[in-house]
Amino acid sequence: MSARKQTVLDAIDAANQQDPTIEDGQPAALLYGQRMSAELDRLFPDASDPLQIAARGQHVERWKLARSEYPEGRTGYLTWRKAQAEHHAEIVMGLMKRAGYSADETESAGRMLRKQGIKRDDEVQALEDVICFVFLKWYFAPFAEKHSAEKIQRIVEKTARKMSGDGRARVLSEFDLPEHLATAFQV
Repeated sequence: MSARKQTVLDAIDAANQQDPTIEDGQPAALLYGQRMSAELDRLFPDASDPLQIAARGQHVERWKLARSEYPEGRTGYLTWRKAQAEHHAEIVMGLMKRAGYSADETESAGRMLRKQGIKRDDEVQALEDVICFVFLKWYFAPFAEKHSAEKIQRIVEKTARKMSGDGRARVLSEFDLPEHLATAFQV
């Protein structure tokens, strides 16, 4: 691993170490970043530096923009999500610039974190597939325990729509989903 990439990953981890929410004995954002990197390595072992950094920085300092500070409902939620994406991109791009990455490389990571080009840009799509895998692997079961069957079905369908055909096919081969949920991932 290059020294500059390690510098950026370490800086993201240091920022995420400050997350006050603890999950499995670690700050939640730090754990999420580690899970993102592990899934990226597994799914896309030849990922570029910007993609590796974007994966690790997907939730950098997520706790700093509280959902409760935005209006209730879908519009408030989407506004919060967009603000989070901008926040993550700004932090990651700044860290990359300070570590010596080019303007093109830093902007590439920013586009990925802002989801600009999903379904059109292979790296943006790869990041989205990794996000979906991490959700399904680590966060779906706890989420499902708290919500109605109808909401779970809607979330699974939305998750599947975000993924590439290859990603959906891998979900079907790697996860033992009930038939009514698995149909959302059929290619």
